[in-house]
Amino acid sequence: MSNEKKKFFSHATVETNVGLLMICTFIVIAMAGLVQIVPLFFQHSTTTPTEGVKPYEPLRLIGRDIYIREGCVGCHSQQIRMLESEVRRYGPYSLAGESVYDHPFLWGSKRTGPDLARVGQRYTDEWHRIHLRNPRDVVRESNMPAYPWLQHNSVEGWDVQKRMEVLRKLGVPYTDEEIAKAPNALKGKTEEDALVAYLQGLGVQGRAAAEAAVAEGRR
Repeated sequence: MSNEKKKFFSHATVETNVGLLMICTFIVIAMAGLVQIVPLFFQHSTTTPTEGVKPYEPLRLIGRDIYIREGCVGCHSQQIRMLESEVRRYGPYSLAGESVYDHPFLWGSKRTGPDLARVGQRYTDEWHRIHLRNPRDVVRESNMPAYPWLQHNSVEGWDVQKRMEVLRKLGVPYTDEEIAKAPNALKGKTEEDALVAYLQGLGVQGRAAAEAAVAEGRR
């Protein structure tokens, strides 16, 4: 058996050649990934905004960047799955069209804290401010860190116009007028204001469409 001539491309050749095995494994995984991912770029439900969903206003756009900067995305997901328990706890499950204007999307998977996909308008602005400054004041058992400095940092110096111009190149339909007026929306605002504005808008615009989708699925 040991003297038999092996074919160039056979199980024996692949299994005894680590480099070739790694290359073949990479090719298979890459092809499988492309088969799953590429069609989503052309699927209507993932490329068309959910009814009611609009691009982020300047203050919310800055708030989103602060949300990412402070690591909130590492502990809170923004994706309610189609499980009865999740829908009961957090609200209507998330639709892909709600994240069309998110670059990158912040669906996440880790839930050290609760999911925030539908947290918008569930609490008052003042509740969020207290929660950000000292979470234990409103949720005694919370292990979330405090962010008291946000209330003192102004966002007037943030280059929101550049951000909007880049997003427009990625397909977000900002107009020249909206970009020109964007700095005015940041005047007198703090990082806390921006983050609260971002949180208060999460899941609000697409909630009606998501509720309809859930109701349709239960029929």
